[in-house]
Amino acid sequence: MSDEPHILVVEDDPDISTLIARYLDKNGFRTSVAANGRAMDRILADARIDLIVLDLMLPGEDGLSICRRLRGGSTVPVLMLTARGDEIDRIVGLEMGADDYLVKPFNPRELMARIRAVLRRTAQDGALAGKDMAIYTFDGWVVDARQHHLTDPNGARVAVTGAEFDLLLALCMRPQRVLTREQLLDLTRGREAGPFDRSVDILISRLRQKLEQDPRDPHFIKTVRNSGYMFAARVERQ
Repeated sequence: MSDEPHILVVEDDPDISTLIARYLDKNGFRTSVAANGRAMDRILADARIDLIVLDLMLPGEDGLSICRRLRGGSTVPVLMLTARGDEIDRIVGLEMGADDYLVKPFNPRELMARIRAVLRRTAQDGALAGKDMAIYTFDGWVVDARQHHLTDPNGARVAVTGAEFDLLLALCMRPQRVLTREQLLDLTRGREAGPFDRSVDILISRLRQKLEQDPRDPHFIKTVRNSGYMFAARVERQ
C-alpha cells in the first residue's frame, strides 16, 4: 500500500478533473476521479480516501447535498470548489461540514497548498492532535487528542470534522482565555486568512450545535463581544 495521500476529485468537467489529477499526481498524491455522487460512493466503498475535492455544481445530487450526506457518517475532509461570487453557497458549504473552500478559477498550486493544509490538521497527518497527545475532559465530555475522538457525557461517540475537532482542542487547551478569530485561525488552519474569513464563526456554530443544550445560550463556548471566543468550562487534562 502506498503512503501517498489519496485524493478523490468529484468534478463533472473532465478538463478540470484531468488538470487537477495530473497536477496532484505529479506532486506526491494519488488521485481518483468521480463525475457525480454515485461514482464517488463506489470509490469510497473500495478505497481509503484521505480528502475529497468536491465541486459545488454537479449534475443530479449537488455538492451541498453530497457534503451533508458525507457528514452524516464520515469525517473524511472535504475541500469544496465554488464559483466566483457565490458567497452564500460557500458559507452554506462550510455549515454543511466542508473543511475549506476554493473559488474557481483557481491556480493548481493554491489547490495543492489548501489540500496539504487541510491534511495537516486532520487525524491522518496527526495535525494538532499530534502535538498534544492528552485527553481533555469537561462536564462529562471527553476530547481525546490521541484518537481524535469526541465523546459525550453518556459515552457516545460524536461525529466531528477534522476542522471542528482541532478548533475544540485548541479551545480546551486554553480554557478561560479569550482567543481572537485570528488566533484561532492560526492555531487550527495554519494558513493566512483574510480579515473577513468567517470559517471560525461557522465552526463555532457547528460545535455549539453538538455540545450545547441551547446553542443560542451557550454554556461552554462564550462569545466575547469585539474580542473573540472563550471556552468557559473547567477543563481537566489527563
